[in-house]
Amino acid sequence: MNIISIKEMEKSIVTNFFITHWGSPQIVISSGIFNCNDLDGFAALDENGKIIGLVTYVFDGNECEIISLDSIEENKGIGTILIQQVESNAQENGFQQIKLITTNDNLNALGFYQKKGYKLVKVFQNAVEKARGIKPEIPLFADNGIPIRDEILLQKLL
Repeated sequence: MNIISIKEMEKSIVTNFFITHWGSPQIVISSGIFNCNDLDGFAALDENGKIIGLVTYVFDGNECEIISLDSIEENKGIGTILIQQVESNAQENGFQQIKLITTNDNLNALGFYQKKGYKLVKVFQNAVEKARGIKPEIPLFADNGIPIRDEILLQKLL
């Protein structure tokens, strides 16, 4: 596995990745509207140069916020490596905490982040309904049958 900055990749490859996995490069969450193919981030590539994981983030004030994290091949450490890359970069740039938002249905992500030292800080009730006003392709229900409606803020001190 090779980890590279997404700034080193052709923008169209990153854009297509987000269209495939998120419906568009646009992420709408309580902290803002983000065009992920314009953000800083890292990609995990397999031996053929195919993206098997991707993380995007922003620096804001004294915080680093992870905007998206995808691991195409689960339980192989890809997400862990990408998170560690962002955390190291944040520390090198003098940031003292890192935060992220996920949705109430994303049980795997909630477990993953808590195992990595992130703490649940706040619930934004019905935040996804507001996001659907901007990005209507956000589904009403997750694949696991849970209604997608709330956002959960997680945070980790570095």
